[in-house]
Amino acid sequence: MAINRRELLQWMGGACSALILPRLAKAETRRGNFEPTRQSLQSYHVPGWYRDAKFGIWSHWGPQSAIEDGDWYARNMYIQGSDQYLYHAETYGHPSQVGYKDLVDIWKAEKWDPDYLMSLYKKAGAQYFVSMGVHHDNFDLWNSKYTRWNAVNRGPRRDVVGAWQKAAEKYGLRFGVSEHLWISYKWWAVSHGADKTGPLAGVSYDGADPKYADLYHDANCARFADQLDWNDDGIPESWKQEYLNRITDLIDKYHPDFLYTDGHLPFEEYGLKVVSHLYNVSAQQHGGENQAVYTSKEPTDCAIGTCVLDHERGVAEGISPKPWQTDTCIGQWHYKRGQKYKSAKKVIDLLVDIVSKNGNLLLNFPLPNSGELDYEERVVLEGITAWMSVNSEGIYASRPWKIYGEGPSTKAPVETGNFNEDKQKDLTAGDVRFTVKGSTLYAFVMGWPEKQAAVSALGLASDTAPGRILKAEMLGHKGALEWKQDEAALHVKMPAAKVSDIGFTLKLQLA
Repeated sequence: MAINRRELLQWMGGACSALILPRLAKAETRRGNFEPTRQSLQSYHVPGWYRDAKFGIWSHWGPQSAIEDGDWYARNMYIQGSDQYLYHAETYGHPSQVGYKDLVDIWKAEKWDPDYLMSLYKKAGAQYFVSMGVHHDNFDLWNSKYTRWNAVNRGPRRDVVGAWQKAAEKYGLRFGVSEHLWISYKWWAVSHGADKTGPLAGVSYDGADPKYADLYHDANCARFADQLDWNDDGIPESWKQEYLNRITDLIDKYHPDFLYTDGHLPFEEYGLKVVSHLYNVSAQQHGGENQAVYTSKEPTDCAIGTCVLDHERGVAEGISPKPWQTDTCIGQWHYKRGQKYKSAKKVIDLLVDIVSKNGNLLLNFPLPNSGELDYEERVVLEGITAWMSVNSEGIYASRPWKIYGEGPSTKAPVETGNFNEDKQKDLTAGDVRFTVKGSTLYAFVMGWPEKQAAVSALGLASDTAPGRILKAEMLGHKGALEWKQDEAALHVKMPAAKVSDIGFTLKLQLA
């Protein structure tokens, strides 16, 4: 009977891994013999597939999406006076009587077709796909063996992570999961409170009921109700072990190529066990070579090896010497009715800017209760698809050039960090971003000039001069392109037919 390569590697990872893998690992630590220590993880290198992929799509979707009222509904419904508390009380009842435990079954996903959605994401140019595994709400989106609060037992009664993974594999996308679980112990503290005023003042919310401690945590977490500090302080060892068990279960069931943590690498030795296990499992699945990526939002975690630094809704000031990632969303993280979305132009501006600075973009399309993209989301996705179908060759497998770009947006760059994407100026026809592949330079002009484009960085007298340009093409334009390179700039006459309102790409062959 013939055995394919994947089956062989799975067998090697089991019966004979003890014979083969240690010898591979001894030659090179990153090949699957990581110990749960920061010193061992320093030898980690970002795999080539991730550096080449540049663009991923994320489904930040779970029970909170079913309410269709935006981010952090499960927490905010327990904060008296918040918009979501008021909406909840009016729509479902007071949180002492109807709590989040009662809402998880509203999530039906009756129109969710992961295969169809993945076909759209593939067409739009995504090279990896990320399923949310578990949010701060402590509800696992797979058939978790450690909690009854999971998507197979409740809500849609489907293995959401598994279905997404199957679809991603069918369309050739690398597969990842996100975990937001570690902070859950503090995040849920408000569910143990009560109204401070009004007719039900002092009546405990349902989170205080010990019957539901496996969802809302034990009564000791109530001490964090007044302030949500995004750190490990005060979280008990019992919860740290629960976190380790659950995320290890997630890794063992799905062998993800990518694991996103919402924050820093948590709980030190527990978090280090998660990361080393992720990398070692990946090595077992890939002939001894680790292919997995772990992201953290803490720069010191990723300063030397270990992981990829992630900026939530953030951009970088300039070219980073190490690969990094922006994770962002076209709207809110959880679906909200009536939300105004980022335009396709804004998404492409972000993508090109990020890639020119050695980064990747992970973009969330929030799904509603039904699991079906709404009309406005499809419009955004179609715009991305149209641009990527013409220009993606300058994105995939590219690397930064000497400089990331030129134009008005580079005059006052935004300081690297999180939640700063809206501080960066919108890119116009005067803004250019660069990538390179071998002797081919790509210049992305982020708009359509009236008569001609002039790229100063490509002038023969420029400090960044690439030398003589042998050939210039405009991706998507059929026919010869009128251009010249002089001391001051590369000058390109605009064709009569506009290629795109978003912007265009010059493909330049260098001497």
